[in-house]
Amino acid sequence: MRRFLLVVCAMIVTADLMAQFPGAAPGGKGNAQAMNIGHIYGKIVDSLGKPVSEVSVLLLQTKFDTVSKKKKELLLNGLTTKANGEFSFEQLPLFGQLKLKISAVGFKPVEQAVAFQMKMDPNATKPGAGATQQMSGMSNMLNNVDKDLGNISLVQDEKQLAGVTVTASTSALKMDIDKKVFNVDKNIVSAGGTALDVMKNVPSLQVDIDGNVKLRNAAPQIYIDGRPTTLSLDQIPADAIESVEVITNPSAKYDASGGNAGILNIVLKKNKKTGYNGNLMAGVDRRGGVNGGGNFNVREGKINLSAAVMVNQMRNRTTGTTDRLNFGDTQAHVYQSNLNKTNGGFMFGRVGLDYFVTNRTTLSLAVIKVHGEFKPNETIDITTDSIFKTGAVASSYSQRFSNSTRQFNATGLQGGMKYNFPKAGEELTVDGNFFNGKNEGNSMYTTNYYEGGIAGGSQLQQVISSGGNRFLTLQTDYVKPITDKTKLETGLRAQMNRIKNDNETFIQGVGGSEFIKIPSATNNYSNHDNVYAAYVSFTSSIKDFGYKVGLRAESSNYKGELSNTGETFSNKYPVSLFPSVFFSQKLKNKQEVQLSYTRRVRRPNFFQLIPYVDYTDSLSIRKGNPNLKPEFTNSLEMSYTKTLKGNNTILTSIYFKQTTDLITNYLDKSINPVTGNEDLISTYVNANSSYSYGAEATSVNYLKKWWDLTANINIYNSKINTDNINGTSQAAIWSWFGKINNNFKLPKNFTIQLSGDYQSKTNLPVNNNTGQMGPPMSQAQSSSQGYIRPFWGVDMAFKKTFLKNNAAAITLSISDIFKTRKQDQYSYSEYFTQNYYRLNNPQMVRLNFTYRFGKMDVALFKRQNMKSQGEGMQGATQGMQ
Repeated sequence: MRRFLLVVCAMIVTADLMAQFPGAAPGGKGNAQAMNIGHIYGKIVDSLGKPVSEVSVLLLQTKFDTVSKKKKELLLNGLTTKANGEFSFEQLPLFGQLKLKISAVGFKPVEQAVAFQMKMDPNATKPGAGATQQMSGMSNMLNNVDKDLGNISLVQDEKQLAGVTVTASTSALKMDIDKKVFNVDKNIVSAGGTALDVMKNVPSLQVDIDGNVKLRNAAPQIYIDGRPTTLSLDQIPADAIESVEVITNPSAKYDASGGNAGILNIVLKKNKKTGYNGNLMAGVDRRGGVNGGGNFNVREGKINLSAAVMVNQMRNRTTGTTDRLNFGDTQAHVYQSNLNKTNGGFMFGRVGLDYFVTNRTTLSLAVIKVHGEFKPNETIDITTDSIFKTGAVASSYSQRFSNSTRQFNATGLQGGMKYNFPKAGEELTVDGNFFNGKNEGNSMYTTNYYEGGIAGGSQLQQVISSGGNRFLTLQTDYVKPITDKTKLETGLRAQMNRIKNDNETFIQGVGGSEFIKIPSATNNYSNHDNVYAAYVSFTSSIKDFGYKVGLRAESSNYKGELSNTGETFSNKYPVSLFPSVFFSQKLKNKQEVQLSYTRRVRRPNFFQLIPYVDYTDSLSIRKGNPNLKPEFTNSLEMSYTKTLKGNNTILTSIYFKQTTDLITNYLDKSINPVTGNEDLISTYVNANSSYSYGAEATSVNYLKKWWDLTANINIYNSKINTDNINGTSQAAIWSWFGKINNNFKLPKNFTIQLSGDYQSKTNLPVNNNTGQMGPPMSQAQSSSQGYIRPFWGVDMAFKKTFLKNNAAAITLSISDIFKTRKQDQYSYSEYFTQNYYRLNNPQMVRLNFTYRFGKMDVALFKRQNMKSQGEGMQGATQGMQ
């Protein structure tokens, strides 16, 4: 449930900052007006670097005079600087000669030529150049229409400053020192295009029409201009994107405990427009679950105001079976059939304010409110056959009904500052986030026992829970370009979490009339965990060879307390170092090779640490381990890329990961205080070590103008060393995962997407890393040896855009068409063997409508500090625990 809610939050939070761009009509009338989009700004200073006020800044344009038949300089705009010495001119023509004339009392006048030279990449105009290369050339040509002239000094000697030249020349695909960079098409034909349309053409990524993205079989973190964001991809206009950076092995710049599945960084074009934009959305699924909402953003002068609201209903259905044979003096065969129905709702709201103090300084403030309420209900039929040593068999049947309610509320405050220095690329950001959340739940489990088909009594179990969290993050980052090829990056970060969780369990036995509290199944637990970090990173290159080295230092501590027993648990790591090294070598014929090494950490989460024992399901009894230590991973990766004729691309990678103190599932036996019987308990321990390695290949093919195909395959193997705990190590299995995605562009703005994936037989997962042990009534995977049986699935979607500039769209999608994307596992240990099967929401049909309006302001992403918004949602979602 928490994972689902996190996805929903990610679709809506900060969507107010950027709605889809409705586009501009290609060709026809109004093109001359459309070229008045240039913007220049700067600051007038004296020889000591201090701002100069009362300076006259005139902008002149050279035009041909039809009367005199000569060129003349005509006044285009002008202003007088204030105390801060700044000036700014917008809506300037991209073509023609411009000149700045600057004068002030006591200073020599200064003239500076300004020219937006719209040059196309020569490779894009050569015969045989593909559509992608041509569009990339056009995109780069229009990229730098926004120009910071920096500090202009007024000195005693007159000096003609160098003219401003705006040029660009980049290839459609390149491998940077620590990432793969894909320059994408500028969407000037399809006015309704979004980032989803762009990502479909990015190698290594798999995208469906609902906006789900996979990078190496896992969901990556989404960044915008190097900052975490929770915008969904369908909320970002395609023509705002300059390039996409795929980071499979994050460097020391990023949190050592984050981005283990990689990072997807979307780099936006630089532009500034004053105006408004918004987005309205609504949808329904085949079970009647509805969603709707909207966002609105308006900028006027130095103020930008944004607001967003979203409501989402959930109607989940899960069916499954568990077939287990328990060993012991008396063998027991247990067969369990499950039907889970979860209904609920989620509401989110955000109001944000950005104040552009100067051309280079922006302050941001936002308030977030989140509320959710869910009602999981489950019916379990349990048949048990006990086989005694004498050969006698005793059978019993019971039926358990579960009715639960859970709700959470969270309130957050976000603040940030971003300063762009006069030197291009130099910037300073400061972020702060505070969230406070509360949650509560009440679950009633009624078990009816039957003998020979006749009711034999009922047992009631009630679990009452409550909790809260406080979340504070402070961070600052600084980037200093030294030369065109060399830069230094550094930053500081502090994260402080406080979480409290109270659980009380009551039992009313068969024939009883009162609930009795079970002390051993009750706890009041709180924990405090803090992480403090600093990093430095240095990047440079020598001809075609590039390198990047970095080091991150993190100090972490954790303290937990069981207030009802007085027990305390703690871990402290004064300083942990996380180095990163990247090498890159460009070869001939559009080839490139990369090699990287990083060290990462995964700290145990709250639900893995809490020593509370959940006895609500006799086949899935779970308990945290407060003595867990963090696991540390060393990663090594080598990649190769080759661009073929027609812009078809091949990407290959081999990777190796070695982990110490791996956090893994473990089975133990203990007395169940509810039943008094000895039961198996699933908990967590630190294994000695583990390793995994594999190879990945991605191919992007443009088969026809109307058909593109992306194929991806990942072959992998892993091994866990469990010599330090009881039992034998899990045997390694070679496995592979493949996915193919087809996109068909049809006439009249119709699009069809057809995708399929296949997962071969693979080992049981080491851990689910979901941040908790599971939502109420989830059936946990067995913590033992075993494997997941192969499965596959096919999805299909239809999309139609319409209205002016394709501002509206209707999408009809169906997932898991053949009801084959199942969870089918076999597991075994010295205590039991088990078959486990689940099927969740097969053949789900969704109908969605979106409408975009207004003008979008891409400059917000350059001016705003986006880091705080990604951090903010982390605090909000902790209220769901």
